[in-house]
Amino acid sequence: MPPQPRKAAGQPVLQYRKPTRERDYWVLDDVLPNVDEVRARCLARKDWTEGYPHRPETWPGLRAMPALTPGELMRVEALVRNATGAKKLWAETSAGGATVNHNCIQVVGKDECEPRPHTDSRALCRYAAVLYLNPDVPKDCGTSFYRQSLPGGVLGGNLVSAPHNNLAEALGTRFVPADSFTEDVRVPHRYNRLLLYSANLIHTATAYWGSTLTDKRMTAVFFWMA
Repeated sequence: MPPQPRKAAGQPVLQYRKPTRERDYWVLDDVLPNVDEVRARCLARKDWTEGYPHRPETWPGLRAMPALTPGELMRVEALVRNATGAKKLWAETSAGGATVNHNCIQVVGKDECEPRPHTDSRALCRYAAVLYLNPDVPKDCGTSFYRQSLPGGVLGGNLVSAPHNNLAEALGTRFVPADSFTEDVRVPHRYNRLLLYSANLIHTATAYWGSTLTDKRMTAVFFWMA
């Protein structure tokens, strides 16, 4: 969510649940046996869609779809079902036709974005995941879970629940001050690591890296209903 200079009065306080491994998030390493091939295939792509700062978009860097082949995606989804106990996973489409960029490659450099705490839409996914696809990105460019930081040093919650579908709905605005959230749990970046998590937890990329296609933070992102 874009930072804004003013503190909103009476910000709703969310429910808090400490992000706990194997309950709220799962860390799966060495996910793809052909990860180097996948990375090389991504670097060779010519079909990138440009975001900010290349074009006036709300999302940063470059994107392309699909990230993984059907066989590679089947392998990832089998691991996700095993970790979560979900019997079925699918990419959801809302009644209005809205979708998420499921199985999408994202490439974002250090000057293209800053951490932006958010949640994913409960209407479109129950689980989200990020697969790290650059072996040379520092470990502090992984993913962090955040919680609210309220006036007077009080800590608030981190969980969006019904009837709200995302953080903007829960807070009543898309625009919040830069100091509205504080980091709670950090999961380090590691090549070929899949970080899987409950999509209604506040989260963000911890940091971005690089200035060229080869050295920027490259990930594949996934959004599943279950």
